[in-house]
Amino acid sequence: MADTMTREQRHRCMSHIKGKNTKPERIVRSWLWHQGYRYRLHVKRLPGCPDIVLPKYSTAIFVNGCFWHAHEGCDKYRRPKTNIDFWTAKLQNNKARDERNYQLLHKMGWYVLVVWECQLMNDSRGTLIALSRRLSEIFLETNKAKIYNTTIDDSIPMAAEPMLEYK
Repeated sequence: MADTMTREQRHRCMSHIKGKNTKPERIVRSWLWHQGYRYRLHVKRLPGCPDIVLPKYSTAIFVNGCFWHAHEGCDKYRRPKTNIDFWTAKLQNNKARDERNYQLLHKMGWYVLVVWECQLMNDSRGTLIALSRRLSEIFLETNKAKIYNTTIDDSIPMAAEPMLEYK
C-alpha cells in the first residue's frame, strides 16, 4: 500500500517523534522511583547515552521503541513500505550501534538492561516486576559479603577464661 502522505508531510510527522521522555520511558522511571530506586537520566558520558542510569547498581537501562530499534518478531515493528533502502540501512545501523554501545558498557563494568516498548504495552506490571527482580539480583551480585581468611591458632583460648578439660 502506498503512503497516504506527501513526502513533506511524512518528514514533518517523523521529525516530531521524541527520542527522550517517551511514554514507555516515563512508565519505567515512575515504577523505579516508587520502588525506591534513584537514578540519573540520559548520562552523556556513557556510551549510547542510556535512558536511565542507576550508579549504585552500575546499571544502564535502555527503553527501546520497537520501530526505531527494529525489534524483530514484534507486532509493533513493521518495515516501512516506502523508501525501503533508506529505512533498511537506518534501522540496521541503529541495531549495530546499540550492540556496540552495550558491549562498550559491559567492558566498562556496567550491567545493561533493555526494556522494549511492546513488553510495557503488553504486560507492563510483569515487565516492571521482572525489572525490579533483576536489579535486586544485580545488587546481591555486586554486594556479596566479603570472606576474610583468618588463621586460628587452636592453642590460644578464645575466651578470657583458662581452658578446662572436661571428664
